[in-house]
Amino acid sequence: MIKVAICDDENIILEDMSGRVQTILNRAEVSLYSDGAILIRDAVQKGYDLILLDIDMPEIDGLNVAGCIQRMSVKPLIIFVTNHDELVYDSLQLHPFGFVRKSYLDKELEKVLRDAAEELSSREKHFFFHTASGDLRLKLTDILYFEAEGNYIRIITESEVYRFRETMQALETSLGGDGFVRTHKGFLVNQNCVKLIRSDGIVLINNTELPFGRSYQEDARKKLMRGMIR
Repeated sequence: MIKVAICDDENIILEDMSGRVQTILNRAEVSLYSDGAILIRDAVQKGYDLILLDIDMPEIDGLNVAGCIQRMSVKPLIIFVTNHDELVYDSLQLHPFGFVRKSYLDKELEKVLRDAAEELSSREKHFFFHTASGDLRLKLTDILYFEAEGNYIRIITESEVYRFRETMQALETSLGGDGFVRTHKGFLVNQNCVKLIRSDGIVLINNTELPFGRSYQEDARKKLMRGMIR
């Protein structure tokens, strides 16, 4: 069951979106909101997996709502639904999962919802590895990045650092399909943990700054940008 919240100040849009979501995601539990402040209050308690959020709303707009929700310890996927293409750039700093234009719901909604369902499914994936202390398992979503250290690899999470023997090439091959991007010969980064893409490197959600390697820069930037705007 995917728990979905839809927030828009127009009731006709809410009803239309609700019907579409329930048709596309067969096992969705949908809650409707016309007030962003109430959504913020409920999001912590109800643990939504996915939020479809109008940007242009009175009192508290969708960007402010998303900013509050993104500070939650367990973050839902956010899809902005808007008639204002010019606001898309402003929203990138909030790292939304995607965008849907209201005038193109028929063309854009189904794909982004199916991508979101696939992403939520992948959040259950784990990474298994062997250390001197024994065999360990981590959720892929808990891993910020991998860092090469001689013949070893360091796994960096927000709270712990792990070390095991492996090659970066082998990791890139096995995890490239799960959203991990090689940004440098020494770094493999979880694209969902990237907050800012600069010309010379990236900033992660914990404010760690990592450089681009010259031979990886162009390809990595393209992959990370696609991940941000899909």
